[in-house]
Amino acid sequence: MANIQYMKIIIAGAGDVGFHLAKLLSFESQDIYLVDTDAEKLEYATNHIDVITKRGDATSIKLLKEINIDKADIFLAVTESQNTNFTIAVLAKKLGAKKTIARISNHEFTQNSEIDFVQLGIDNMISPGELAADEIKMLLNQSAFNDTIQFENGTLNILGSTLDYNSPLINLTVQQAREKFSDIDFITIAIKPENSDETIIPRGNTIYRADDQIYFSAPKESIKKLYKLMGKTQFGVKDVMILGGGKIGVKAARSLCDNKFNIKLIEINKIRAKEVAEKLPNALIIKGDGRNVELLEEENISEMDAFVAVTGNSETNIMSCLVAKSKGVKKTIALVENMDYINISQTIGIDTLINKKLLAASAIFKHVRKGDVLKLANLHNVDAEVLEFRVKENSPVTKKLVRDINITKKAVFGGVIRNGIAHMTFGDFQILAGDKAVVFCLPEAIHKVEKLFN
Repeated sequence: MANIQYMKIIIAGAGDVGFHLAKLLSFESQDIYLVDTDAEKLEYATNHIDVITKRGDATSIKLLKEINIDKADIFLAVTESQNTNFTIAVLAKKLGAKKTIARISNHEFTQNSEIDFVQLGIDNMISPGELAADEIKMLLNQSAFNDTIQFENGTLNILGSTLDYNSPLINLTVQQAREKFSDIDFITIAIKPENSDETIIPRGNTIYRADDQIYFSAPKESIKKLYKLMGKTQFGVKDVMILGGGKIGVKAARSLCDNKFNIKLIEINKIRAKEVAEKLPNALIIKGDGRNVELLEEENISEMDAFVAVTGNSETNIMSCLVAKSKGVKKTIALVENMDYINISQTIGIDTLINKKLLAASAIFKHVRKGDVLKLANLHNVDAEVLEFRVKENSPVTKKLVRDINITKKAVFGGVIRNGIAHMTFGDFQILAGDKAVVFCLPEAIHKVEKLFN
């Protein structure tokens, strides 16, 4: 991998996306500049992460020159305004930034082949809403789990869910479980104990407890067996109710309709509901207030397999999902704007809380990492990242068995894909050049993990 140290990275926008990006990058030896007009946001960033802050309008050519934009290796435009992001990304490129990435809200731009945005000065575009809609579809396709990350179309998977009381894993150690269920290929990569904010990288003597959030890595052949290990029964999702006819709701509904799901979408705004009905001829569009329990009952919410709330109000999404759960809906997903909510989904009884800003930050971070990070994804219920690396000749991980690799205690190997086949990285496994290796790690360990693949 190219040497990633000492890059100059400028981030325009100190909101949730910008702050999370700066936090991920601040664990490395890089010059990170955070630009915003909001002094309070910049002060918060200064007090929590190692960045250089600059107060001002990033559309100002004078300001961009003051922070030596011509020396920037990467410029990230991630303010709340799409138009602002377009403007400053183009300016940054024209003034000498080597690579520019812009956060956008209009899905059409990422799907447009007629306009050469690179020619305009924007190398990559990230749509948080589009990422959220894709995430919803993937979560509904793995209904028994509340966290799912797929590598190479499900060849290798990261799966997360709470451990039910009838699970055969209860009170076993990780080592005992591996010996007892040796016929199932899986690695326990993380545990988040019930009522705890701490994420544990388990060791052999770590004990499984009921209601803990457990994260496994496993090949697709092991998924059905993992349902039973978790004490769960896989159920098919066919009938889905979506609350919110905004861009995320419409994109998710269209994608699900294309995959033969039966969709009911509730939109409170009359004009918007009519527009959505024209866009989604295969979905049933209902004009009404999804906070109204009587309306939900009239629309047979108890017969739904899944309920997805994606309005612009986090509290509405959370409360409506709780109502859906109380009516017997098995799978609930809520979109939340506040990143502080992410880790409380199991505590309050919702299967998955997703945050489009967090998804966007992870997607942008992958672009920053150069070519050897094939994928970076965040887990919804823990403060951790999952990375997929392309293993190069003579990288440190190829020189020892997995048990002898000096990987930080804040990370764990989750498996490799070799010639299209998933392999579990147990202690006696040898990682080879050409493999695609998956690693689970806490944010502060990313840089140390990257060194193993350098």
